[in-house]
Amino acid sequence: MTHRILFVCLGNICRSPAAEGAFRARAPHHTTDSAGTSGWHIGDPPYGPMQKAARARDIDLSDLRARQFVAEDFDRFDLIIGMDAENITNIENLRPDGAETPVRLLTDFAPHTGADHVPDPYYTRDFDGALDLIEESVKGLEARLRT
Repeated sequence: MTHRILFVCLGNICRSPAAEGAFRARAPHHTTDSAGTSGWHIGDPPYGPMQKAARARDIDLSDLRARQFVAEDFDRFDLIIGMDAENITNIENLRPDGAETPVRLLTDFAPHTGADHVPDPYYTRDFDGALDLIEESVKGLEARLRT
């Protein structure tokens, strides 16, 4: 079965495009997209240091461009995945009445890591650490979708 999955972070230039890229590399038959809860970077490519760190892992983000999350995304996707609790709150604040699309934290799919969010490498500067957590989480997501 093909799923439509949206990955969401704050600016859509680090974590969510990296999660989209890592997931589509593992499971290209699913439809994916990414978005940010803010509109600061609309139309921008992923942040250079994140692209570099992802490229070192054979994850290509070069075709992605930032966009802002909108309420209509609840109709467009089967699953919406946020990177942290603030993302989840901002997503849920836009949920239309009657929309039943599940919203989950990415780290829910990698409980063995003990992480409850993906730290924002734009601020932490730990792009490899964020990618480690993202890759573990999308691996768990892919396994969950197969069951």
